[in-house]
Amino acid sequence: MKSEFLIGTRGSKLAIYQAELVKTKLEQVFPLLRFTLVRIKTSGDMIRHSTPDPFSTKRVYTREIEEALEKKEIDIAVHSAKDLAVELPKGLVIAAVLEREDSRDCLVSREGKKLSELPLGARIGTSSIRRRLQLLRLNPDLVIEEIRGNVDTRVRKLEEGIVDALVLAYAGLKRLGLTQVATEIFSEEKFYPAPCQGAIVVETRENDAETREMLHPLNHRESAFQVACERAFLRRLEGGCQLPCGISTHLEGKGEKLRASGILFSLDGSQHVEAKIEAVPENPEGIGLRLAEEILEKGGGLIIQRMR
Repeated sequence: MKSEFLIGTRGSKLAIYQAELVKTKLEQVFPLLRFTLVRIKTSGDMIRHSTPDPFSTKRVYTREIEEALEKKEIDIAVHSAKDLAVELPKGLVIAAVLEREDSRDCLVSREGKKLSELPLGARIGTSSIRRRLQLLRLNPDLVIEEIRGNVDTRVRKLEEGIVDALVLAYAGLKRLGLTQVATEIFSEEKFYPAPCQGAIVVETRENDAETREMLHPLNHRESAFQVACERAFLRRLEGGCQLPCGISTHLEGKGEKLRASGILFSLDGSQHVEAKIEAVPENPEGIGLRLAEEILEKGGGLIIQRMR
């Protein structure tokens, strides 16, 4: 076995936290090996303004890291699962999914108000189509402002008064020790999370059996099941990370039953289709595909066609 392994990651504070988490877990299992972080700037880190494409799979936050993996410049890549394209580059695989953090979205408002307490015309910052449409569904009088950047940058813009509130992934705040800034955590029934939100995945080369075996102890079975299901759901809808859809999956009991619910919005928010299923959790991809098929059959297919 090699004595040193290089772990590729983006350079944001949250990305470094996630990579350090993987590094620490590996050091606990393999104390005689050395693990080193390699910070890689991605094209997504340099985007300031863009027109969101619901079907884009350009891998803006993963491409450069995956290219380094393909070139063997790193051995392992750590990503937020929702940043991964639904089809991985040939020769790369997800080798482990860490135990999933909270998948919900939350509101962070400058005056500590909940969504229902915000004044008429309150400005809420988000660059996500999914979040924008769900916010307007709950309160059509809101003004949605596009706001980009890492968590620290967004919170700073909130403090500067550029917006009155933000919607962020609660998992990111938990990992950064910032849960105190959350003023409301949305229930998944009220505000659907993005596919794979809150999950960290570890990617490596398919033919690197040594590294794949080393990563196996980090894999959390239930979380890996959810990620596989939710990625299959998004893949069947042919969407990228900006497709206005959401999904919630929960394993109940001791994993004997999976409950999954999903939603797809039209781009203007005038239409949406929801579906729910319960299944024995034997084939996660199959369950995700079934849920997506139900949405497509109930009118989602027409929504997708109009988007294109």
